[in-house]
Amino acid sequence: MFKAKANKKTILLLLGGVVLGISAMILFNWYWVNSSTNESCMSCHYHTEADQAWKKSVHYNNESGTIVGCAECHLPPAGSFDYAWAKMRMGVKDIWSYWTNEKSEIDWESKGELEYARGIVYNESCEACHVNLLPKGVSDEAIIAHLYYEDNKQKLGLQCIDCHLDAGHYNPNYVHGQLAGVPTTTQGEIYADSTVVTKFENFVETIPGTSASINMIAIPGGSFTMGSTMDEPFSRANEMPSRKVTISPFFMAEVEITWDQYWAFYMETMSEGRTSPEEVYANNSREDLDAVSGPTAPFGSPDQGWGMGSRPAITMTHYAAETFCKWLSLKTGKKYRLPTEAEWEYAARGGTSTPYFFAGDPEDYSNKGFWRNFFDAETDVIKDYVIYINNSKNRTAEPSKVKANPFGLKNMLGNVMEYCSDWYDDKAYAQLKNGVVDPKGPSSGKEHVIRGGDYSYDASNLRCAYRASTRHDDWLRTDPQNPKSIWWYSNIKGIGFRVVCELPEGVEAK
Repeated sequence: MFKAKANKKTILLLLGGVVLGISAMILFNWYWVNSSTNESCMSCHYHTEADQAWKKSVHYNNESGTIVGCAECHLPPAGSFDYAWAKMRMGVKDIWSYWTNEKSEIDWESKGELEYARGIVYNESCEACHVNLLPKGVSDEAIIAHLYYEDNKQKLGLQCIDCHLDAGHYNPNYVHGQLAGVPTTTQGEIYADSTVVTKFENFVETIPGTSASINMIAIPGGSFTMGSTMDEPFSRANEMPSRKVTISPFFMAEVEITWDQYWAFYMETMSEGRTSPEEVYANNSREDLDAVSGPTAPFGSPDQGWGMGSRPAITMTHYAAETFCKWLSLKTGKKYRLPTEAEWEYAARGGTSTPYFFAGDPEDYSNKGFWRNFFDAETDVIKDYVIYINNSKNRTAEPSKVKANPFGLKNMLGNVMEYCSDWYDDKAYAQLKNGVVDPKGPSSGKEHVIRGGDYSYDASNLRCAYRASTRHDDWLRTDPQNPKSIWWYSNIKGIGFRVVCELPEGVEAK
């Protein structure tokens, strides 16, 4: 009797366990399925504007009537272990963010940048949906781009999102394909003549036939110590050995070349896409040059949707920057060019000999180091002079956002990296002698010197002595054109330039 009751109890418990287990599985499955629906994502989405942008995109608003949901893009293909792992990981992350982050302090604009999107969109999901990358009706340009993608995606690390950033969330500033026409620029007086310079003092260069002008600062000649020493925090081997260098007087643009100035050059010189690089090189190298061949139209929006006007022009190649200087020289009758590396560092220091041209220790300003896990970097001084990782919101800024250095130059550090005329060499300083006058760097090379760092840099790499090089092939990685563009980079944003002007004949620096 007792044994029968025990067996009955055991059976009931087993049945109850099975029912509970099945119910739990059903409940879990219901939650698992429904938590991946668009309604579920939108019900607790921390960034409500993303829902509105999604409904305006081609993944939602299209002629086929097919709606691609949140999970299809932001999770690997369903049914795989990767799908389950990503779903759990992202769910925990989103819930934690919802509980701990202050919504008003999140930089939503930066979440729409490619660098962030690459981490939350799964390429295998794109390919699972878009099996045929060459559908009927696709343009010739798209065929070339998609074939290039298929041949090079592994070697170059290409993702669909690199070219289709607006497919899932509509961005009115995003341009897919070649730019049509010329963006609207700030209009004003059309100058008839360039500025006549008779004294070594600041002047405003007026570019004939355009409404663009450039504030030029008179940089007095002098001597300084170029490079850094082992004692300087975050110093690097390519900044040594430091050398005593003498620089002759010159004029330098107060700020990096702006979009208004660059578009003036583009409108006058733009080349047709069919003009081969060989023809351009040949024309622009002629000794009797009376007009330059300028850029072809860029793909996409080269300002990244951040705004044009007085913001620094970006994404042009070193060759494009040099061609701008040739054009400016022809237009004004003066000798404009890119600064040498020595001129650039001399101008950036502004007569100072410290890591920055303002007060402060790189270790205090940098986000690097063990203690940054517990204490934030100091920003009180550096933020007044530099657009960098801690205040940029991952984009460039207008020159009005910062103060000038002792010479009156703005954005010498941060905002965008700046081209120099020198070829790059890790050991360039070892080839210099102390006391050298106006050095011009190595006679040849593969890459050029870039200086100043950009909006995404840590303070450790914004020191006056910090130097780096272009990475030409890498910066053209996703350009599908054959031959690749000689005017615009596809894989670098924070690169620009400023110009220097040699003293016109008859002008002497006192």
